[in-house]
Amino acid sequence: MNNPAKPMESTQQDQDFTGADAVIACLKHQGVDVVFGMVGGAIMPVYDALYRDGSIRHLIVGHEQGAAHMASGYARTSGRPGVVMTTSGPGATNLVTGLADAMMDSTAMVAITGQVVSGLLGNDAFQEADMRGITMPITKHNYQLSSTEELPEVLAEAFFVALSGRPGPVLIDLPRDLGLAPAPPSQAVPLPPSGYKPPYRGNPLQIEKALELLGKAKRPVILAGGGVITAGASDELMGLVRACGAPVTSTLMGLGNFPHDHELSLGMPGMHGTGYANLALYHADVILVVGSRLDDRITGKLDQFAPEAQLIHVDVDDSEIGKNLECAVPVVGDAKPVLKALAQGAVAWDIKPNLSAWYKQIQGWKKKFPMVYPEHPGVLAPQRVIQTMGEMLNEDTVIVTGVGQHQMFTAQYYPFRRPGCFLTSGGLGTMGYGLPAAMGAKLGRPEAEVVLIDGDGSFLMNIQELATAVRYKVPLVAVVLNNNYLGMVRQWQDRFFERRKAETDLKPPPFHEVAKAFGGMGRRVTDPGELETALDWGRRQAAEHSLPVVLEVAVEPAADVLPMVPPGGANADFIPCEGKEE
Repeated sequence: MNNPAKPMESTQQDQDFTGADAVIACLKHQGVDVVFGMVGGAIMPVYDALYRDGSIRHLIVGHEQGAAHMASGYARTSGRPGVVMTTSGPGATNLVTGLADAMMDSTAMVAITGQVVSGLLGNDAFQEADMRGITMPITKHNYQLSSTEELPEVLAEAFFVALSGRPGPVLIDLPRDLGLAPAPPSQAVPLPPSGYKPPYRGNPLQIEKALELLGKAKRPVILAGGGVITAGASDELMGLVRACGAPVTSTLMGLGNFPHDHELSLGMPGMHGTGYANLALYHADVILVVGSRLDDRITGKLDQFAPEAQLIHVDVDDSEIGKNLECAVPVVGDAKPVLKALAQGAVAWDIKPNLSAWYKQIQGWKKKFPMVYPEHPGVLAPQRVIQTMGEMLNEDTVIVTGVGQHQMFTAQYYPFRRPGCFLTSGGLGTMGYGLPAAMGAKLGRPEAEVVLIDGDGSFLMNIQELATAVRYKVPLVAVVLNNNYLGMVRQWQDRFFERRKAETDLKPPPFHEVAKAFGGMGRRVTDPGELETALDWGRRQAAEHSLPVVLEVAVEPAADVLPMVPPGGANADFIPCEGKEE
């Protein structure tokens, strides 16, 4: 740490100011207005200080994993780090999935975990767990405190690290005795640790090389990831597209960074991406990758992803550049200034690239491989549910999903037009993410309508947070697409395991009744003609009563997510959509 603390004004006598008081004072100093968590023995002194202070809202959760996902949803809608606080041992280890999820998806989070007293560390004391060791691979940085004097510097530094550069989770492990010990009433200004200098603008020479490649391209594609949204660079992306004319494909985490209905939008690429996005990438001669890890769900078989293309890779995290694919022009920097510089350079081109032949080719692929699906009389196709919601909801509605078929149907068929309106678990693929993340999203952006689209299997995994939503009157609508299966696994079993449905027949409980039992509201939809009425009812009830409303929608059990790239296959060899049945 290189962040000296300064004395602060305190309403308490110095001898009464403890480490626990210092934690709360530091959270207030960082502007924290809500904390998600669960009290327990080791963290009890901090909770007592939280209670005595009374200025920070706290939500008691049903499970600590839910707290981490709430903090994630809050961070992604508010733009501020989500804060989660739990006790030692199982309370802390229950955060692991949420921390890993935040790390994979570059979500700013600060986790404060209680720990056994300092003298018992390493002795296998009751509810002791080595949280520093456990979370080292799944946090951006972590700390275990050894004195109360460290508290102001560590808290300030943690918030800086969580939010700067490529955002991520930071963990602070606090032994119980430090929470009770006297502490100096001081505060610290957020500063980077020694040697931590996240890049920002990008090297001008590399940007010039990128412009040279783009200017000569005959078949360019921009692959825009979640980093564009994190950087607030959607306007800059649009500016570059207007200047250079390249079509855009948006990753799962990047949906909303470019309007889906724009004539140059290719939709999502990858395993369940559009056929025309995958074919455009396969035939491209230059690909500008911005804020994407180029993970296997996007690339498929690496040597067949874009065999003719030269890659320009822009990322604030230099470790991602060249990690999976060879890069012709690396640009280390934040997406916002880099895209702005690229757009300015492209505007100044003396000769604009003629991409008419490329556009014609792409239009041909769009006609040959449209996004369609079969519909059967008397039963709802899940894709139809998503499209209907897209027609009814406002473009600034925040859509949250769990993980599974419903997630991919949402990515394929919901008309995302604005950044920051889609929250999902991308890198880790965490079932159970949806409900708690939707709650956090609503608290992070209270003026926005928040709608959860979930599957029966995913919704069941953190269903206890319905009690939390009722307790704190968090209004949201949860649309649960119930196909009575673990649908994505069932799809693979049908196609690649000779239809052996090993442990995927779910037989879930009646979710609409479960919602009522928790104190919320619920309704079941089985008739396609009732869908719009039920959606309208659910939205009104959530707003009027400040309660969670669960709409359980029975959907076609055998519906598959298509297009689909077979396991181990090349993206260009996708299984296309099935046509509509008359």
